[in-house]
Amino acid sequence: MRLHWVVNLGIALAQANTTNYVDAIVLAAREAAQAGVRSVWFGQRMDYDSAALAAIVGREVPQLQVGTSAIPVVGRHPLLVSAQAQTTQAATHGRYHLGLAVGSSFAAGAFGVPFDRPITRLREFLTALRELLDTGTADFHGELLTATPPMPTALPGAQPRVPVLVAAMGSQSLRVTGELADGTLPYLAGPKTLGEHIVPAITKASSTPPRIVAFVPAVVTADVEAARAEAVRQLSFYDQVPSYTRVIELEGATRAADLAVIGDEETVAAQIRRYFEAGATEVVLTSTDLAGPEDQRRTWKLLGELGSGISTN
Repeated sequence: MRLHWVVNLGIALAQANTTNYVDAIVLAAREAAQAGVRSVWFGQRMDYDSAALAAIVGREVPQLQVGTSAIPVVGRHPLLVSAQAQTTQAATHGRYHLGLAVGSSFAAGAFGVPFDRPITRLREFLTALRELLDTGTADFHGELLTATPPMPTALPGAQPRVPVLVAAMGSQSLRVTGELADGTLPYLAGPKTLGEHIVPAITKASSTPPRIVAFVPAVVTADVEAARAEAVRQLSFYDQVPSYTRVIELEGATRAADLAVIGDEETVAAQIRRYFEAGATEVVLTSTDLAGPEDQRRTWKLLGELGSGISTN
């Protein structure tokens, strides 16, 4: 098979076993950029702030787009998230993409707050955030949130307006996301689920074509069996989360690891193509470390080649 197509591709970047996480991430981001990767994304964890990490990486590696995927809205306020996002946007000179998530009882429990009425909270959060980013102020009074800043909130240099994406996959969250955000960040939603459920639902709710940034666990490797076993270990957490088990079942799979794309360059490239054919506007590969550092670099090299339109035989 001969591949020759230019696409929007990125990676979700994480590091392990390091003495300074930020330093290690910057070095890895530089290596990814040298391989031709166009964007790097950071999940929100309990040990670092993803928007701050994106700001540092975007500042240090100016050829990269940077994004967060995804900051839960539970336990946070749109005023604070707006300030974080604008600071990162100014630091990266307009290369930041804010990814949000509804959250879960797990995330809410860490803050000691209830996980109740998540769709209402998402709608109110996005409404207030959009007003803050669009106008530089807000006068929002909802049932769960209030945003009435006593001073302007627009930050010089935070242009263009930060794009807002939501990790939405259910019908209600997709409707809210389509109405109030710029697109969605589905994870573990295979091509069938993407094309038959997610893309139609968000497109119907959107006034403009939405961004569909599909996050896909994938690695280029010759040792498929070992990588699959590692995928089972790394992704087993998602087999217990209802929002993920739903999309896994919709795809006809039984566990998250079944959706990991593992194989040689032709295999991985062909599967990436399926996501674009299903309606993805961008694809971000996660878990590229499943088979070790050498195969991770091999995966990044493939993304660089596909993103540059280089032919791969």
